[in-house]
Amino acid sequence: MGRTRELDAGKVRGKSMSYRIGCLILLLCSSLRGPAQSQAPASAPSQAASPELTPSEPSLKTNPIDALRNFEPAADEQYRLGNGDEITVDFAGRPEMQAKLVVGPDGRISLPLAGEIMLGGLTRTESAQAIENALKSYYADLSAHVSVTRYTANRVLLLGAVEHPGTIVFDRTPTLLETLSRGGVETGAGHVSQVPERCAVYRGQNQVVWVELKALVESGNALADLRLRRGDIVYVPSASERVVSVLGEVQHPGAIPITHNATIASVLASAGGLSDKAGMNAHIQITDPATGTSRVIRMHDVLDPAKSLEVALQPGEIVYVTQSGFSRVGVVLQKLSPLMTLATMAVVEATRW
Repeated sequence: MGRTRELDAGKVRGKSMSYRIGCLILLLCSSLRGPAQSQAPASAPSQAASPELTPSEPSLKTNPIDALRNFEPAADEQYRLGNGDEITVDFAGRPEMQAKLVVGPDGRISLPLAGEIMLGGLTRTESAQAIENALKSYYADLSAHVSVTRYTANRVLLLGAVEHPGTIVFDRTPTLLETLSRGGVETGAGHVSQVPERCAVYRGQNQVVWVELKALVESGNALADLRLRRGDIVYVPSASERVVSVLGEVQHPGAIPITHNATIASVLASAGGLSDKAGMNAHIQITDPATGTSRVIRMHDVLDPAKSLEVALQPGEIVYVTQSGFSRVGVVLQKLSPLMTLATMAVVEATRW
């Protein structure tokens, strides 16, 4: 009898363990599948007249001030060398070795004996270490020090309804108000009426934040002078302009003006068309920052004349084109969701917090 009970207990434990393992596998599969996997299976009948849109679950609305603060780089973030920066390299106890150099378009410098050294993207301390490592075969106990004598890579591009659009170079951390002021937009307390209602800051191909600038200035919020990063693009729309943000695999990501009948196809054409990494298997995510909701459509449905897919767009929405390949969509959406759904909400209700 005792032996039988032990066997029965072993079976129960075995089933319990199998159940746990099965649940774990299901959870892992759900995590890897991501929100884009909720599309209809391949065996489902196609509906050419009205291709299926896949909505995502609404995200919890975050404090817009926190979202803007998360977009801002740290105040003590170290500067990283970029193309065109002029630097001076000093060596302790070896004044004859001092070198004044310019970081090339490929991010490299050239030194006697050492040859080419990659410094692009490195801090001053990291650059000094890279130079020491390149020369340690020729000199013992070498100590290098790198200083920036002229900044040219630390630039922000200002576009839109400003007097002087173009590239603005900074010798310190660039900020939003200084960028706008130098571009011909009054931002002082005595000229609040001339402060743009809102502007957008684009960072790379997959980040954008809309800033309700006038509300921040009037409320005295320090985030009005948002710290920027090198390479950011600041776009100021005119008072009557309606725009959407187009990001991802397009030729010219950024703000695209729209009309009342703008569609996905017309907006993508205004963005210069698709990049080489996009294709018929790419997907398009359309996010409404105000509600935190998204919908996903297939690029194939947009490009196929037989389906005539027409999706109306609303001002402020974000259109993101993924790389070709369905397997990448889940990863892309998960990567973008916290920033694209939350940070792009910016500060629509800034004065209420």
